Amino acid sequence: MRPTLPSLVNILVPVKRSIDYAVKIRVASDGKGVDTNVKHSMNPFDEIAVEEAIRLREKKPSVVTSITALSIGPPKAVDTIRTALAMGADSGIHITVPENTVVEPISVANAIKKIIQDKKFDLVIMGKQAIDDDSGSTGGMLAGLLGWGQGSFASKLTIEQDGKVNVTREIDGGLEIIESKLPMIVTTDLRLNEPRYASLPNIMKAKKKKIETFKPEDLGLDFTPRFETISVSEPAKRQGGGKVGSVDELVAKMKEAGII
Repeated sequence: MRPTLPSLVNILVPVKRSIDYAVKIRVASDGKGVDTNVKHSMNPFDEIAVEEAIRLREKKPSVVTSITALSIGPPKAVDTIRTALAMGADSGIHITVPENTVVEPISVANAIKKIIQDKKFDLVIMGKQAIDDDSGSTGGMLAGLLGWGQGSFASKLTIEQDGKVNVTREIDGGLEIIESKLPMIVTTDLRLNEPRYASLPNIMKAKKKKIETFKPEDLGLDFTPRFETISVSEPAKRQGGGKVGSVDELVAKMKEAGII
């Protein structure tokens, strides 16, 4: 059964520590993953989610009462939570796992569900996907597990005093507007907003904000992977192109290559 509509909204924003978007990805020496001994940062889609939660509170401070950032990851994931706190989130939750632990989307969804049930959140705003695995499935899984409404790939988000949520989505034919009631899961698209840079004073304030830390077993969670990665390899290098002098020559080249 869904809870009654809240007069004040508590927002949960899951944030993932992922390999920085500017880093060139390389296959690990064991051939079963990628080299993770590189720069990491907050998943860009999650950064958009944090920004949107803050903007919602700035627009309607009488509606949004708290913003909490949640991360599942190794000890260094605290830095990702601190980034969200410096942007404007109020508090953080860190579920710790050993370095290089693979936490699959269904395990992430179950963990978020547990936190929601324990802490009583009304709205989850999260990135539509993580740039490291591009799964894009956690938001939908979470909505299914909770039985909540879902607005995916949001390019615009509004929330009203009565708990009504409007999500605008970009689709092939144009724009689609979804209307739902809280509680709800929203996943963010790139065009939703442009995240702010944290100011130095806010970075210093973030160091004093509260972060709760749990182990999976503290919450009754099991992150044992259901899948095994057999091998990872780089894509084949692209062959150089060439110029042709006419359409007839182009057709001949394509026939030689077996394309037509």
